[in-house]
Amino acid sequence: MSKTISAVRGMKDIFGDEARAFDHLVDTATDLLRRYGFQPIRLPVVEKVELFVRSIGEVTDIVEKEMYVFEDRNGDVLALRPEGTAGCVRAVVEHNLTRGQIQKLFYVGPMFRRERPQKGRYRQFHQLGVEVFGVETPEADAELIALTARLWEALGINGLRLELNSLGSADSRRRYREVLVAYFREHYDQLDEDSKRRLETNPLRILDSKNPDMQALIEAAPKLTDHLDEADRAHFEQVRAYLDDLGIEHVVNPTLVRGLDYYNRTVFEWITTDLGAQGTVCAGGRYDGLVEQIGGKPTPAVGFAMGIERLMALLLERNLLPYRSVADVYVVAVGEGAQRPAMVLAEQLREALPTLKVQLNAGGGSFKSQFKKADKSGAAYALVLGEDEVAARQVGVKPLRGQGEQEMVGWDELADHLQGLFCCYL
Repeated sequence: MSKTISAVRGMKDIFGDEARAFDHLVDTATDLLRRYGFQPIRLPVVEKVELFVRSIGEVTDIVEKEMYVFEDRNGDVLALRPEGTAGCVRAVVEHNLTRGQIQKLFYVGPMFRRERPQKGRYRQFHQLGVEVFGVETPEADAELIALTARLWEALGINGLRLELNSLGSADSRRRYREVLVAYFREHYDQLDEDSKRRLETNPLRILDSKNPDMQALIEAAPKLTDHLDEADRAHFEQVRAYLDDLGIEHVVNPTLVRGLDYYNRTVFEWITTDLGAQGTVCAGGRYDGLVEQIGGKPTPAVGFAMGIERLMALLLERNLLPYRSVADVYVVAVGEGAQRPAMVLAEQLREALPTLKVQLNAGGGSFKSQFKKADKSGAAYALVLGEDEVAARQVGVKPLRGQGEQEMVGWDELADHLQGLFCCYL
C-alpha cells in the first residue's frame, strides 16, 4: 500500500505562481466590479439536484453525465454545484433580493463537473460569476460585455475574440427548433451518434458539436438569427450598436448556442487560441425566464462567468503576472538579546504601516544566512537589529537592491523613514 495520498483525479492544488495568478485575477476583477456597482454574494457549494435539473435542463450533458450527485443521511438528493447562476438565482428568489429594484451581484468559488480532465478543464474548477437582475433592455448586455473587455485591458490580456449570437425568445426558438429538426432529419445519415441522440432531446446543441466531420453540415444549417421576431432582432441590433459605439470588436457566430437551457436572446463568448481545445475563457448571456422558472416573480436577468484556471494559464504563459515580492522589509535579528525586540519592532511597523509587507526572520541563523533569506524574500530593505542597536534604540536600514549604503535610524522614527522610502507604494 502506498504511504502517500494523492489528490482526486481532476482536482488540483493551486500554489506558487498559479496561486499568485489566481489572487491577481480575482483582486483585479473585484476592484473593477465594485467600480461598476456590483456587490458580492457567497453561495453554498451544495444544492438540491432539482435546482440544476429545473434550470440547466434535464437533457443537458451537465445534468445527464457530469454532476456529482449524492444522497445525504436525510434522504435528500444533493449535488456539488456544476455552475453558479442557478444557485445565485435561487438565493435571489429565496431572500427576495430584488424587491422591485435592480440587483448587481458577483461571486467567486469552486464548481464541480465529472469531465475528462485535460489542460484548462478540471473536475474541480473555479469561476467568477456576475449577474444583473431587473434590467431587460440591451444596455445591460452591452455593459457586461464592456466590463469584460475592460478587465482584459486591466490584466494585459489581448488577442481575445468576442463571439456573439441571439437565441431569441422562447417562441422564436420553438419555431426555429422545428425548422432545424426538419433539416437534420433530411441529413440523418450524416449525423454522428451524439447528434442523433440530441436530435430527440436538445437539437440546438448539435450546432455546438466539435466533430470536424459535422462542420459542413452545421455550417449549411438554417440560422437562428433568420428566425427571430422583430423584438428579438431589435434587441440584438441594439446590443451590437452599443458595442460598436464602445469600439468593442465582435463577430456574430450563428452556431453559438451555449450549453445551458436557460439562455435567451444575447449569448456571448470570449475565445483564445492559446489554450488548445479549451478556448473559451468567459461566456454568458441573458436568461430572462430563469427567475420565474426557479419559483420567483418574472424578472429579466443577464450575466456571465469566467474560468479562473484558463485565465490563470493565459497570465502565466504570456508572462503577464506582475512581480510581487514576499516582503518589502526583512527584519534581521542578531544575538539572543535582539530576538524579542525584533518581534515587537515588526508588529509596531505592521500597525503603523498596514500595507507594508514585513517579514521577521524565523529559526535564528547567522548574520550571513539571515541576509541570504532576506535577499531571497525579494525585500527592498533589511532592518538590522543587534544587541547594540537594541540598547541604542536604533535600527540599521540596509538596501538590498543597490539603493545605497546602510544607515542608522531611531526606532521611533523608523515608520516615518520607511514611509518616505516607499512613498509611491504605501
